[in-house]
Amino acid sequence: MEKVYTKNAPEAIGPYSQAVKCGNMLFTSGQIAINPASAQVEATDIVGQTEQVCKNLCAVLEAAGTSVDKVVKTTCFLADMADFGAFNEVYGKYFVSKPARSCVAVKTLPKNVLVEVEVIAEL
Repeated sequence: MEKVYTKNAPEAIGPYSQAVKCGNMLFTSGQIAINPASAQVEATDIVGQTEQVCKNLCAVLEAAGTSVDKVVKTTCFLADMADFGAFNEVYGKYFVSKPARSCVAVKTLPKNVLVEVEVIAEL
């Protein structure tokens, strides 16, 4: 296994890696809407937070030598399922290859963000 790190995505806020390569696969940790330049959650709406999450995921994927086009599975966590439609609009701009996906509502996310997404991708 090889750990992946990039300064273009938020630092881990716990004892975990941004992503791990294992064989020809990449497993990312969940990304939330922290802007790596400021280390803050700057957007307060689902659209802005989803944009930041997708940018963070793209940075981790690039650091690992892969891309969003090679994502095979995503797991998406929403604080409120009422945000599903707006989330999907932004998500669809990034994940045009339509990987397999699970999307669930959860009670609370780290830093009280509205969305978190993790991916599994081919290298």
